[in-house]
Formats: sequence, structure tokens, C-alpha cells
Amino acid sequence: MHVEERKWSMLLKERTMPIELSALRSLDARIDLSTEEKGRLMRLEKGYQGEVMFDLLTEKLQSEVFILNDLCLEFNRSVFQIDTLLISQDTYYLIEVKNFEGDAYYANEGFFSINKTELMNPLDQLKRSKLLLSHLLRSLGYHSNIEGYVIFINPEFTLFQAPIHAPIILPTQINRFMKKLQQKSAKINVHYRKLADQLISQHQILPPRLPDYQYNQLKKGVACPKCHSFITSEVIRKAKCMVCGFEEGIDTVVLRCVEELRLLFPDTMITTNIVYDWCDVIVSKKQIARILKENYNVIGYGKWTYYE
Repeated sequence: MHVEERKWSMLLKERTMPIELSALRSLDARIDLSTEEKGRLMRLEKGYQGEVMFDLLTEKLQSEVFILNDLCLEFNRSVFQIDTLLISQDTYYLIEVKNFEGDAYYANEGFFSINKTELMNPLDQLKRSKLLLSHLLRSLGYHSNIEGYVIFINPEFTLFQAPIHAPIILPTQINRFMKKLQQKSAKINVHYRKLADQLISQHQILPPRLPDYQYNQLKKGVACPKCHSFITSEVIRKAKCMVCGFEEGIDTVVLRCVEELRLLFPDTMITTNIVYDWCDVIVSKKQIARILKENYNVIGYGKWTYYE
């Protein structure tokens, strides 16, 4: 597709749920996480929710901008993450999204809650990412006119004493900021599409930081994807959550459980028996074997069969 045809997909890299968040969600339902681990899960949930909220705004843009979400890059052995990078003809917009809520204030170059607890300073994070991105772009042969912003996406957040000239976009300023992006009129060319493709190709997936756990420690069963309660009735053709009433077919249930196994135990071979044990409430091994054969590559034969 030619760049000139561009009412299309400005979105060149979609956001996906972080592996660490997916794994911690699963573990939270199956073992008792520590207070620290639960806190990390909550922070990841909140951060991801805020990023998705910002995505709902950028997907409405009709200006000449490429959108790359959720980049993890490296320059000179320093890894840095970018929530959203917007590439226009003359400017790169580096966006750090924060889903803070409640009241906070800015003092002595730091962020504090109203009870005077010091908060993580997103301006420091933005400064580091901007510097490393600048070096990376120059190493790839591109000019580095970068504008970096911290966007506080939550409408329930207030920052008192916000510095006037800091690159901060408060909730009441977001609409104006998006209008500014909407007004970008310069035609973007293939030179910048090439850059976007280069950055996407350099994206890294960091290994998740997870607590130690073993297969036999985890609660077995099928968790409802809506309310996370465990299915208590036997599954023959369909699973129904007795808590929220959500229903899904057995094929969807099995495939979801397989992906959960692969997430938590990436080195484990997927077999009919292990999926049967993991799901716990599915009655028929034959049903599981059928679903695995229809959706994965069959390796081996007989009792040595597994699926990839």
C-alpha cells in the first residue's frame, strides 16, 4: 500500500497486553501472591488500562502520523520503553502515559501525594527515553526533532503546582493536545515508513519478572475470562460461569487453557494429558485431542504425541 493512500492504518504497531501482566493475572488466580507481587500486578493493570485509554484517542487521528505503541528498544546496551511514539514529517512525539489518580503536587523537582509520599517521577523516565531515542535515531541516520510528553490520562487526577514549562499534559489539556496532533498537515513519506519499520524490527520482548512457582503448586481448573472465578461444573460442550453467567464453547476453553500453559510453562510439551489435568473440569480427553489436532501441529505418534 502506498503511503499516499493513507486514510488506512496509521497504527503500525498495536499494543498487546504485557506478558508479565498476563502471567501475574493467571498466577493470582492459582496461588497466593505476596503483598509485593499483588502490588506489582495492580500497578501493571493500572498502567495498561491507562495506555489503552490513550490508544482510544490516537486511533481517531486522521493526520499524517504513524503510530507505534509499546516499543522496547536498546541503544548502547541501555534498554528503554516507549508507551507511544508518533512519527510525523517533522517531529517525533514520544509519549509517556501515566494513569495516576487522586491529588498530587509538584515540589523540589519531584512528585508527591497529598500525604507527602514521594511518587515516581515520570519526567525523569521521559528524559532518559528521549535521550536514548535521540541517539538511536541518529545511529540510524535520522534527524532527532523529538518532543516528549508525560500524559496524565486519568480524569480523576489533579496535579497542584505543576511547572508551567514542563512537558506535562494534564487531563484538562488532553483534548487540546490531540487537536494539535490532528492539525499536522505535512505529507509523510516513505522515508519515515522505513524508520517505523526499523524501530519495529528492533523491538524487544523482555522476560517477565515472576515469582518462583511449580506446576504442582498451582490450582488447576478453568478460570472465567470475565470475572476470573473458576468454572465449577463439568464441561462437555460448553462452559458456564456460575458467578457471572458467561458462557463459551469447549474449543475456546481448551485453546485458552493451552495458551495459559504455554505462558506459565514455556518449556513444557503440550500433550492431551497435561491439558486434561490443567483444565480439570473437561470431561473428555477425546475432545481435547481433537481440538489440539485441529489447531496445532502434531509431533510424534501414540503416547509420545505432543503439539506445537
